[in-house]
Amino acid sequence: MKIAATYENGNIFQHFGRTEQFKIYEIEDGKVISSQVIGNDGLGHGALAGLLADHAIDVLICGGLGAGAQNALAEAGVEVVAGASGSADEAVESYLKGELISTGANCDHHHGEDHACGDHGCGHHDDEEGGCCGHGGDEGGCGSEEGSCGGCCGGGPRLLFEGPNAGRTVRVHYEGTLNDGSKFDSSYDRGEPLEFICGAGMMIEGFDKAVVDMEPGEVRNIHLMPEEAYGQPDPAAIFTLRFEQLPGSEALEVGEHIHITNSFGAPFPVVVKAKDESTITFDANHEMAGKELNFKVELVEVL
Repeated sequence: MKIAATYENGNIFQHFGRTEQFKIYEIEDGKVISSQVIGNDGLGHGALAGLLADHAIDVLICGGLGAGAQNALAEAGVEVVAGASGSADEAVESYLKGELISTGANCDHHHGEDHACGDHGCGHHDDEEGGCCGHGGDEGGCGSEEGSCGGCCGGGPRLLFEGPNAGRTVRVHYEGTLNDGSKFDSSYDRGEPLEFICGAGMMIEGFDKAVVDMEPGEVRNIHLMPEEAYGQPDPAAIFTLRFEQLPGSEALEVGEHIHITNSFGAPFPVVVKAKDESTITFDANHEMAGKELNFKVELVEVL
């Protein structure tokens, strides 16, 4: 068995798509028998799943990653344990003891208000961030402030499907709505098209597949079932804590979005689902999990 950890100076590097190194652990009988540090070969997050598959990695331990990267790793047969932080060696030991719990895809550029534990005892604060529901990539990835796919995703990504635009950098405008007609996201509103490498797993599957055979200037309306978007809600992602386990949580309200940290200090987003006199229940599922999504997609250009 082989475990890989995103790696920097002995610790778990927090952004899968930007990691420059992995530490690879060879495991026998539940114990580490050897380890080595390898570079990422200059690859961006669209190709890192292929790199790990080429090294016969069974498990990846990382900090943050998006749904697109998680899907690409699943396609490569790599189990993902996200949300880890601190010492890489200690994280691996915790995994081998069954103590390391994944937060799932936890890097999201989605719209709306999020909070991070700070005020109210656990300290939540408003943090408006523009995003894109179609974007399932890693933080700082394509379409983000850090730059375009041409800068962050080089190295020839392993493609998940074929088509005229597969493997090419595309720029698209889109508007996303729910079945009741309510709009949840729009690149038109932000005045800037989204840029990504088509077919590289940076987007939710249905969005990506719609663009792969479009021509510049074409506009397409698509309807995605949950399995083509953010999947079905995971019951295991709903959990209950006592107020004393999260000081200040008694001040939170049902429906409020916050970030809380796991046992390794890595933050992940949750929504307050329920609350009683002594406990509070959180839901860590993506807010679009289980929902059918509609997109108007316009292919602006193929670079």
